Amino acid sequence: MNIRESLEEREIAILSPFASHSRDSRGRDRREEECDIRTVYQRDRDRILHSKSFRRLKDKTQVFLAPQGDHYRNRLTHTLEVSQTARTIAKALCLNEDLVEAIALGHDLGHTPFGHAGEHALDQVSQEGFAHNEQSVRVVEVLESKGRGRRGLNLTWEVRDGIANHRTSGTPHTLEGQIVRLCDKISYIHHDMDDAQRAGMLTEDDIPITLRMTLGYNTKERLNTLIHDIVDNSTGKDRICMSQDIEEAMMDLRAIMFQNVYRNPVAKKEEKKATDMLIGLFHYYMEHPVEMSREYRELIADQGEPVERVVCDYISGMTDQYSMDKFNQIFVPKCWSVY
Repeated sequence: MNIRESLEEREIAILSPFASHSRDSRGRDRREEECDIRTVYQRDRDRILHSKSFRRLKDKTQVFLAPQGDHYRNRLTHTLEVSQTARTIAKALCLNEDLVEAIALGHDLGHTPFGHAGEHALDQVSQEGFAHNEQSVRVVEVLESKGRGRRGLNLTWEVRDGIANHRTSGTPHTLEGQIVRLCDKISYIHHDMDDAQRAGMLTEDDIPITLRMTLGYNTKERLNTLIHDIVDNSTGKDRICMSQDIEEAMMDLRAIMFQNVYRNPVAKKEEKKATDMLIGLFHYYMEHPVEMSREYRELIADQGEPVERVVCDYISGMTDQYSMDKFNQIFVPKCWSVY
């Protein structure tokens, strides 16, 4: 028995009967030889962690566009906080931490530059529409490369299902996916409020006292309350859930964030510029697809992918700064001089 097989046996002995056991995975689209050390979900986690799209998350907006300060979250720090919160809950419930971590690390790989402003921009101009969870699946299935000319990371069905269904409207088929879906919401409410307080846009006094009495009197207390509530109400069950009181309080807190932060004209005053910029880039590359990077041109020439689909791939893969650089290069005139 090799190390992987020993780990699989340990999962059977230790994890909940409701957990997704590695050896029972539905598998990959392309059959592969098993690793002698890592389980299938550990391999998926590693493939995501080492991907280019994962590294680009560090330069993509979470909420605040180009914030002046080193402590504001970006898309990568959001991803890491989702992962850690989800792993804490998975461990407490004796579920598969490796699967939870893989889903969490991959859930936002398809996010656009400038956060949801970028997502709305592409959704507005693309005839097929654009949703970042669907794009995240496309990243791991098509756009990232596993090497030797193969497209996609060939992840397991369970990881791709969790990524595809991490939005509020999604219905993950595994408990591990359900954990990530909830932790994504919990994490952005928690850390976006923390960032909003740092920016002076929100104070604890703006939160009704009834919510503070229910959830906690600061961001750390509220995170602790939410995590404990999920663990207490999901233990021994075949679904991940919260108590009605805590879930309602969390959604009330989310509504406060939308009113005071997500739709705040001060925080969002640059979003119109970002949206117009990405729409301009979309129309430009629709007319000049040959100016995209080689791997995207090959999707059109060799794989027969529609130009519009690949243009969305190209733009959504950009970081904030790269998209601004490209816009300046294409649309902003250079000073003329004679040498």
